Amino acid sequence: MNLPLILPPVVTGYILLIVFGKNGSIGSFLDKYFDFTFAFKWTGAALACAIMGFPLMVRAIKLAIEMIDTKVEEAAKTLGANNFMVFFTITIPLALPGIIVGTTLSFARALGEFGATITFVSNIPGETQTLSAAIYTFLQIPNGEDMAFRLTLISIVISISALLLSEIILTRLTKIKKND
Repeated sequence: MNLPLILPPVVTGYILLIVFGKNGSIGSFLDKYFDFTFAFKWTGAALACAIMGFPLMVRAIKLAIEMIDTKVEEAAKTLGANNFMVFFTITIPLALPGIIVGTTLSFARALGEFGATITFVSNIPGETQTLSAAIYTFLQIPNGEDMAFRLTLISIVISISALLLSEIILTRLTKIKKND
């Protein structure tokens, strides 16, 4: 589960290419039975970004769930709530700050993803080119620095906006919990 955190991103991208490419175990199945492929498509870029960010999300959510006092959940069960009801009415609301933090971390990691994505889906403008890959591409061409700078500013705005949004949500959740 944490392997994408410690593997070089290019290695993760290569593994994705081996597994999800047209000749890969999963990729050939998807291509044969569903006429669908991840490699060198925008869906592959999304998959690579998700896989690279997933461990950060899982770690935050896992810590949030582990911090929940199990006595609260047990009390709900003694009052007649089944496991499904306990999970959705107690566990998820109590873990919501961790879910938000994990989702924000995952998004931030995905936004900056470069190695796995470029290895798995390449850098095809209009199809698989991510923000990071576009910045890199503009830095490789003459007079591309201005466009790279603009994209960098866009990246900063998106990142700060995501961070601020998660902070606003966490602040509101904290106020709601204090009022209960």
